[in-house]
This record gives sequence, structure tokens and C-alpha cells, in this order.
Amino acid sequence: MKKIFGIVFLLSIACAAYAQSEYLPYSYQFSQKFNSSLYSTKTREHTSLKPLFIDSLLKRTYDSLMNYGADSARHDWGYRKLFTEHLIDIKKPGSVFYADLLPDLTVGNDFLNSLNTRITSVGVQFGGSIGDKFSYYASGYQSAAVVPNYLSTYITQVGIVPGQAYAKPQGPNEYDWSYVTAVASYTPNKFLNISAGRDKTFIGDGYRSLLLSDYSSPYLFFRLTGTLGNVRYMAMWTDMNDPATTSQFGYSRHKFGVFHYLDWNISNRISVGFFESIIGFFTDDNGQKRPFDLNYINPIIFMKPVNNSADDPDKSLLGFTGKFKISNGLTAYGQFALNEFHFVDFFSSNGAVDNKYGFQAGLRGTNLFAIKNLNFLIETNNVKPYVYSARSAIENYSNNSEPLAHPWGANFRELVGMLNYSYKRFNFSSETDLGYYGLDVPGINYGKDIFKVYTIPARLYGNYIGQGITTNMIYIEGKVAYVLNPKYNLRIELGGLFRDEKNTSFHDKTGMLTFGLRSSFRELYNDIASYKTH
Repeated sequence: MKKIFGIVFLLSIACAAYAQSEYLPYSYQFSQKFNSSLYSTKTREHTSLKPLFIDSLLKRTYDSLMNYGADSARHDWGYRKLFTEHLIDIKKPGSVFYADLLPDLTVGNDFLNSLNTRITSVGVQFGGSIGDKFSYYASGYQSAAVVPNYLSTYITQVGIVPGQAYAKPQGPNEYDWSYVTAVASYTPNKFLNISAGRDKTFIGDGYRSLLLSDYSSPYLFFRLTGTLGNVRYMAMWTDMNDPATTSQFGYSRHKFGVFHYLDWNISNRISVGFFESIIGFFTDDNGQKRPFDLNYINPIIFMKPVNNSADDPDKSLLGFTGKFKISNGLTAYGQFALNEFHFVDFFSSNGAVDNKYGFQAGLRGTNLFAIKNLNFLIETNNVKPYVYSARSAIENYSNNSEPLAHPWGANFRELVGMLNYSYKRFNFSSETDLGYYGLDVPGINYGKDIFKVYTIPARLYGNYIGQGITTNMIYIEGKVAYVLNPKYNLRIELGGLFRDEKNTSFHDKTGMLTFGLRSSFRELYNDIASYKTH
């Protein structure tokens, strides 16, 4: 925490004036409401780097969403705070400050396992701006929950509440935890944004990302984002955890990540992106301290040649993104992630272990059947065995015991469909997810668990997606929400979930109904696959 507030303080003393974008935590469910603007053939917006910048293009939609229900009538204080305003909302010449309490109180029943579930979470958020160059945002939550069996199995094996923080067991299926984010943003001119804090970043135009997703816990970061015409470029440096729970040596360490991403809007319809990352460590497997390579301070893309020329042990990941607007509001997109390849084997079908890659292809659209605000997405993700793993567990593509890319790790195929509709204060959402993956047999690494080193694979050739304990999963979820206060997404929400995961070792089924008072815009993922057999 001292590091976070130190970063925030250093940025805050540098603030002065220019029009900056407002910060909002990334959430697929909220950002899809901007589809009409983002994926219009009349615009040329950078859509693949999130959180989004709420700039001039999105400002009108953003304001209409945030101010829904506000009118010129005189309402009492209680009405305004419940339905239209932040709990604390101070606007002065040259500065803005707001703060809210964030309840997340739900009850549920897993009727297939005769289990009552609940979430009791209370959070606080505050944010604002000083001048028109500097903005800040922070949030914190204290949570306790009784979770369904499949989430309890995951938490027991990994030690982390998915995407949030360390879990403290309190009883059967019962845990408590804390969650904190903080971001400071400084925009000295229209070409550059500087941000730092503890948060997440997402790269891509889909629901999932094979390059960098918002699944794992927040991490400390320093990020530069430059925009020059049709090109947007990001350079980011992070400090992340490698806990004992997933360490091959059973002790906790820190590691660093360096990420570069360039997004080029070739035209109003076509965009391409280039991605690279390096994951390195400060302490090696023998406990020896290792100095940080100053070459990694270089913010220019393509570090892999530096990594190779120095015979550096740090692990790299390369990636490409693409987007094509087929028509106004209908967009095809994709990603390709390359962890390692051997040219002789790459274009063959021999299943060589050293060809580690994954790809994504998707289609998303807005105003389906000419119905305003009816948005959809259909996407397939395919990742070969051993992708994201490394020679030492600390170098794998993870943070705090969870993948930095797709939540399922590697060795899987996925087909996911999303449907969203908004009408006045009502939000409707549904997800169908079909998964196929291979879990490890005890003592044999078949390539799904990215925390296992890849130096001893199950086989050198003949590898294929789904090898090991072949597992099939069906995940279906639907939600209906009535938004009370759009400022912090305070809503009454009814949800239903069905999950069926089956292989020769186990058959897990979950069928749940939930109801509660919820808030905030953060994205929390329940559509996860088993980490290992159980």
C-alpha cells in the first residue's frame, strides 16, 4: 500500500491543466453499452485497450448513462442520493470529488447440491480530478461469502478468490477477503497519458483475451499511453506476486512484467495490433537476488531481440490483434498469441511440444434485429498445451496464482456467446459457454496447468488440445437487474446459473438462483474451468 500511495502522491504534485478522460474500471457488461459508437463505420476509435478513455466520442453516451433519471424537478436529499447522485459529490472550480458506499449483498441457493450461498461485501470508492490534467480513483472492499462447490474447489486449490485476493477459510465453502484498487492519471497533453497504481489492464475486442486480460488480481503498474493520429501505443511495467501456493519451491516471491502494445487504425473499418511481454524475476530458484535488466526500461516495442541477444532467462509472449468492421455495428475480431515455436515443426501437424500458440476469432454486433441496445458477441478461443508455461514456475504468464491471459490456462477450446439488452433502468444479460479441455493425470504434465514447468512434458510430439483427462463443460448464466443509481451501478439483481463439468474422474453440477443488492462496475468471473482434477 505504501508503494501505491507513493505513486499517487508523486503524480498528484505534478498536475496542471488539459482536458483529460474520466476513469472507469473496465467491465465487459458496461463497456458493451458503447458498441454503437466504438464499432461504427463512421468512427475510428481505439477499442482494444481497456480501461477505455471516456473521451469526446464516448462522452455523450457516458453522460446519458450516468445521468439517467436525473431531471429538473426538486427532489429531497434521500431521493437524490439513492437514485441520481454520488453519496458525496463536490464540484468546485478546478476540482471534482465524489465518494460512495458499495454494497454487494446477495443470497442464493444451489438447488443441485442443497447449499445456501451468500455474499456479504461492503466497499468504498472515491475519485475526482484536480484541474483538467489530473484524475484519481480508488476502491476497497471487505468481503465474506459462502460459495458453490466448484468455486470452493478452485479457491482451495489456488488459494485465491477468482480475480480478487487471498482467501481466508472460515468454514465449509466459506471465505473472507479484501480487495483494493487505486489509480492516478496525468494527461500533460492530448498525445500522452501517464497512469500508475494498482489495477488491471485488458487487451482485445472480445470477452476473453489471450494476451492480457482482467482476470487475475490487481497488480502494481506504471503505464504510458501515447496517441498520435491513428496509432495508440502503450508501455507498461508491473510488479506482481508469485505466491508459495503455486511455486514449485513452495515460497513466495515477486516478479515483474513489461508489456508493449501498439494499435493501428488503418481505416475506419480495419485495425491491427502488435503485442509483446516479458515476465522476469528478482530472485532465482536458488534464492539469489538478480538485478533488474535496464534494457527493459526502454518503452519501444520488440524487446525479444534484446531478450535473446542477452541470453536472458526471462519469458516472452508475442501477439497480434485484428478488427474488421463488416458493417455499421457488426465487427469481426481476433487474436493470435505466440509463446514459442520451432519453424521446422510449426507448419506440420506433428503436435510438437515447442509450438506453443493460441488464437481467438469472434463476431460482435449491436442493435441486433434492429432492436436498440440489443448487443451480442460470439467468440471461440483455442490454446494449445503448454502455452504460457515456462522453464521455471516464476516465469510463467501469471500473477498471484492466476493466469494473466485466459482464465482456463492452456490446453482448451472454448465457444462463448453473450447477449445484452438495456431498457431504461433494466439490464438483461446472458452467457452460454461451452468448454473442452484436458486436465493433468497425477504425475504427468499434459499442458493445462501453466504453473508446471514445460521441460518435462507428457510427450515431445503428438500433443493435441484436450489431451490428458478430457473434460467437457457447459456454463449458462442469466441476469436481470434494475438499476437504482447509475453513478455507481447500484442495482437489484436476480441471477440464475447452471454449470456441468464432466470427465472420467469427476462430474460436478451446479444449479443456482441468486438475488441481491449489488453495486460497482468491476468485472467478476464465475465462468471458470477446474484448475486441476479433484
